[in-house]
Amino acid sequence: MKNHSHLVILALSVAMFALLAPTSFAQKGAAMQKAQVIGQELNLTPQQKEKILPILAAEVPKVQAIKNDNSLSKMQKMEQVRAIHQQTDPQMKAILSPEQYQKLKQVRLQAVKNVAQGRY
Repeated sequence: MKNHSHLVILALSVAMFALLAPTSFAQKGAAMQKAQVIGQELNLTPQQKEKILPILAAEVPKVQAIKNDNSLSKMQKMEQVRAIHQQTDPQMKAILSPEQYQKLKQVRLQAVKNVAQGRY
């Protein structure tokens, strides 16, 4: 009987992993794709891509979570998205050229405006 209950628990664990794993892989893929689009807009060098894309890919799911949080007002969403951008801003500024950094600021400003207008 003990082995039977362990088998059931194992089967349930595997099933939960199978259900949850594709979602997380899909989310990571979407985050990386969005990061690559931003990277293309910034016209990154290969060396910059290596440094910037992981930062952007880490930001994207956080921003999406804020955008999808219906308990937050538009103002709260804007503030939280700005806070995420401010956290990584020093890293980005150190890697990007002044022109690329200005372009990034424009991209981020548009993202905040989209949140304010309810467009995602």
